Amino acid sequence: NMSKTTKNGIEIEKSADTPNDSTWQKPNPKGDWCNIFLLTLLYIIQGVPFGLSSVLPIIIQSNYSVTYSDQGSFSFVLWPYTIKMLWAPIVDSFYIRWIGQRKSWFIPVQYLIGALLLCFANNMDEWLPESGKPNLTMIVCLLLVINFLNTTQDIVVDSWALTMLKKNNSSYAGSCNYAGLNAGIFIGSVFPILLSSEQFCNRYLRFTPDSGGIFSIRDTIFFWSIIILSITTLVTIFKKEKDINLEGVKITIFQNYKLIWNILKRPGMVIFLIAVLTSSIGYPTMDTISYLKLVDAGISKDSIMIINTAMIVLKIILPIPVSKYTGGQKPLSLVLKFTLIRLLWNIPYAFLIYYTPFLITNNGVVNVPVYYYLISGFIIGINETLNGIMIMSHSAFFIKITDPRFAGTYLTLSNAIRTLAWITPNTIILKMFDTLTFKKCSNDGHDCSTTDFQNICNTKQSHNCVTILDGYYIEVAICIVIGFVWYSICKRIYKNVESKSPLHWIVDMNKPISVNI
Repeated sequence: NMSKTTKNGIEIEKSADTPNDSTWQKPNPKGDWCNIFLLTLLYIIQGVPFGLSSVLPIIIQSNYSVTYSDQGSFSFVLWPYTIKMLWAPIVDSFYIRWIGQRKSWFIPVQYLIGALLLCFANNMDEWLPESGKPNLTMIVCLLLVINFLNTTQDIVVDSWALTMLKKNNSSYAGSCNYAGLNAGIFIGSVFPILLSSEQFCNRYLRFTPDSGGIFSIRDTIFFWSIIILSITTLVTIFKKEKDINLEGVKITIFQNYKLIWNILKRPGMVIFLIAVLTSSIGYPTMDTISYLKLVDAGISKDSIMIINTAMIVLKIILPIPVSKYTGGQKPLSLVLKFTLIRLLWNIPYAFLIYYTPFLITNNGVVNVPVYYYLISGFIIGINETLNGIMIMSHSAFFIKITDPRFAGTYLTLSNAIRTLAWITPNTIILKMFDTLTFKKCSNDGHDCSTTDFQNICNTKQSHNCVTILDGYYIEVAICIVIGFVWYSICKRIYKNVESKSPLHWIVDMNKPISVNI
């Protein structure tokens, strides 16, 4: 027996026995494994450019003389992920129906990304020479365009996931996103560094030592650009897209932009998005500066990538045991449970940064012992685990409340806010680092906090620019305090939002839709 009610012009179809037996709604991947694999693969190729963008600062920090302010400028290449909501309505509105609403964008965007990566590979030796200053302007501009296209692909795949998977398996989309993106980030970040390292290849991958790495950074980028183009071609030919117009909803681009306003007008939405926007304010020192500080302390980029490899493997495996919890009725409760733990985890991180020079140096020679990898791996691993659970919990909630008729715009708005919450504090922290770091010239005691004064000090005989107060530790303290303030204010907001029914978030566009509950 079925009963029908109406809310905001939405026809709700409800089974009489649903309250007593909801097992039919439980996720069951049987029959959906191929789509889960394909969705994960699409997220993997999306993660490759993101990984490349995230690892280049480490390469530049290791091989070239750049300031933390320069690193802050480089971080702008990731900003398209924060403003993608501006063109999400265009992606939702314009498409060629016989190709498919999502494939109409996926195909040209992915081919352009592959082509631009080929361009990057061809100009790598000129823009990132072995000696001399890198051409940061060209690198930043190219990566900015690539990431703009990559965010468009993100809009497409996020919304395609809701129709690609069966309705009861939609919660798996968040796990596919997390595992796939991290696998792609692994490919885009770890491969270029480790496979181009002579020391790493001779120690772990070769039987007899040889000069140079197995592949150069240029060769690695070229190889994966070909892989991306090949996968795009196979998806274009063999993957058919469901015609979502069967749901009877078609809106213009103007209505799609109006949709953003209608989403924001839902009671409680704005205050919730503000809470999400500030949710990462307590962690940027761990997420951004820590790896750069390890490089400054003497850890080679190869060692950083070995640690990073272990962390990415952890991220890929993490969704398997965690997805059944993040896919539950109250995913935001997990965010609140782990917020305080992660804020306090800033302290072990700070101790790791402080003691690293003493642990890896013996008589002035850097030699990283095995126990250091274990200690750093444990501290970093706990942070990555907590961060992963919180990301998947947010994603699961966004998917839960998304109006399936306007998935592209709805998911992009919520996910862009979450990305902005991560990138904004990271950029600010990097920009503030040099300002909060105080240095004095040895012997004469003059200030040398700026680059110009530091160069003057170092040119003097027997003079060195010595750090008196490291800005990193000031920023750790600031982040912890602000994080606890955020928790005390936003805890009630999260609980209130999570208590509402998914139907509360459905947008009234004067178009009926059947929703099974």
